[in-house]
Amino acid sequence: MMQVTGGCHCKAVRFTAEIEESVSLLICNCSICEPIAYEHLIVPEAKFTLEAADDALTSYRFGSGEAEHLFCKVCGVKSYYWPRSHPGCVSVNFRGLDDRTGITVERQYFDGKNWEMAKLNLR
Repeated sequence: MMQVTGGCHCKAVRFTAEIEESVSLLICNCSICEPIAYEHLIVPEAKFTLEAADDALTSYRFGSGEAEHLFCKVCGVKSYYWPRSHPGCVSVNFRGLDDRTGITVERQYFDGKNWEMAKLNLR
């Protein structure tokens, strides 16, 4: 296990997370993930700590409203959120980590445009 840090561009939002050295990222083609090139690193809630937000976060829900998408009010970056696909977990944007050195990555593509069918195929 290793500890990583990350957050948004302006540093108003900061987090730490404990992850394996080899991770599988979900790459989703839905209408919110694809345009921002979000790479989902799924982390159990117990291994995620929000270090700083100072009321910098704003929430956005769409579709079913189950997922809570969080964005920095200052710079607009989505560094993490609460996904409906993985209850009890946080989806951290892998691209928002401060240092990705030493992490082995596998990418798994997820058809978020057809969420209900794709969810059945998640491993």
